[in-house]
Amino acid sequence: MSHKLSIIMPAYNEEATIEAIVRKLIKYNDVHQLIVVNDASTDHTPEIIESLAKEFQFLEVIHHLHNMGKSAALRRAFTSITGEIVVIQDADLEYDPEEIPLLIEPIVKGLADVVFGSRFRIRKTGRVIYFYHYLANVMLTFISNLLTNLNMTDIESCYKAFKSPILQNMKITSKGFGIEIEITAKIAKLKGVRVYEVPISYYGRSYEEGKKIYFIDGIWALWYIV
Repeated sequence: MSHKLSIIMPAYNEEATIEAIVRKLIKYNDVHQLIVVNDASTDHTPEIIESLAKEFQFLEVIHHLHNMGKSAALRRAFTSITGEIVVIQDADLEYDPEEIPLLIEPIVKGLADVVFGSRFRIRKTGRVIYFYHYLANVMLTFISNLLTNLNMTDIESCYKAFKSPILQNMKITSKGFGIEIEITAKIAKLKGVRVYEVPISYYGRSYEEGKKIYFIDGIWALWYIV
């Protein structure tokens, strides 16, 4: 199958990493389309991505006037997808674009319709950080599995790949980081959709380095699962 690759990236106050991640995406992948949604950043993120858009014609920039959260940013990007395979990429450096070909491989080979990158399967590299985040991810994944009957290991992972029509036809209603839960639940309801997981590396960052997920996001995740 052909695999024109669309990458969608929400970004909020990521001036320290956004240029580096865009250039890594381009270096390691044959990118058909890169959609960056600036979620009303208050730093120099907007200027940086506008400059990159002048350099790379396939980079499309969407600006939110008000900060609306990751779910809203991705929901807006879903309406602009033109590739056959879509990958979600964070604007920080926690996930390595060099691994995207491995992420989409089951789709390219015709084996899968959706692929989740898992930080908890055997991986090459993983920063040792925040046990409570790990515990929360395990608990949320376990509860989600109970209700969806999917044997997932990491539903909160950013790295996910999809055949484009799955996202283009999906109506997202959650807010904040709830989209990870909602996507998993709605995929579980789709008949005949083949879901795979592949191991990925994880270069987690600390709150001092700009990490944005908090305890309240875990509470909301529980709510969205229910």
